[in-house]
Amino acid sequence: MDIFENVIPREKLRSNEPLKDHTYVKVGGYADTLIHPTTTEEIVNVVQIAKSHQIPLTIIGKGSNVIIKDKGIRGVTMSLSQFDQIKVHEDTIIAQSGANIIDVSRAALDHGFTGLEFACGIPGSTGGAIYMNAGAYGGQVDDVVESADVITRDGQRMTMSREDMKLSYRNSIFKDNEYIILEVTFRLQKGDKEAIAAKMKELTMLREAKQPLEYPSCGSVFKRPEGHFVGKLIQDCNLQGTRIGGAEISLKHAGFIINADHATAQDYQELIDLIKETVYAKFNVQLETEVIFLGE
Repeated sequence: MDIFENVIPREKLRSNEPLKDHTYVKVGGYADTLIHPTTTEEIVNVVQIAKSHQIPLTIIGKGSNVIIKDKGIRGVTMSLSQFDQIKVHEDTIIAQSGANIIDVSRAALDHGFTGLEFACGIPGSTGGAIYMNAGAYGGQVDDVVESADVITRDGQRMTMSREDMKLSYRNSIFKDNEYIILEVTFRLQKGDKEAIAAKMKELTMLREAKQPLEYPSCGSVFKRPEGHFVGKLIQDCNLQGTRIGGAEISLKHAGFIINADHATAQDYQELIDLIKETVYAKFNVQLETEVIFLGE
């Protein structure tokens, strides 16, 4: 902790911080040290100090598709949630990795750009959206992203093109290496502002009608297996409403597991395992998780 105080203001450092307060699902243990940088220089400094002192470094964004395990995270956890500026330049939007992807879609609307309507209800950071190649309602990030500025775990900066990122369904090169996303550039087309607004309103209403937004959750738990819909598979196994501890398969949308009553990460893990085993036994379909577990 002390070694970071020379490069990060004291108010951006916290010890023994409950990480459930920093995720949408509201579960998880404590971070030994949590850092909230707001500048590129601070991020680079944290990365370099962690590397030189061999301190484990974990990166989180808005915590929307993440479950922190019950014993928390050792070393340093760096949250980029306050590194969140958005700039519009000609036909591009440049967003820092902690910016809400919803806010990026709204900036596109404000400037009459089409292409990001699908993101108007995705509750995560821009960096997380690139990391997961997030998508909804027929659109996904790789349709509109142009490039990303990143740093390596050695603190070296570089720019990656869309091709460099190897974006595929809920996957990217960032899952398999140590790059940290700093800033993302989206290239968009001019569109009709009223039509863009109408599409975003329609998608927001669809989401509110179908998803259990009234409860904490980690969003969509599983990737969609080819030729199937996860929610229907789970429904057809008669698992909807099943609860382990405080975690429950949503009655509103079976693809979501809600935190119904002070759930733990262990509750989530056991319920996910139960779903996987039951679906495989009945349909011979191997479900793969989209949600990411972090910590110990």
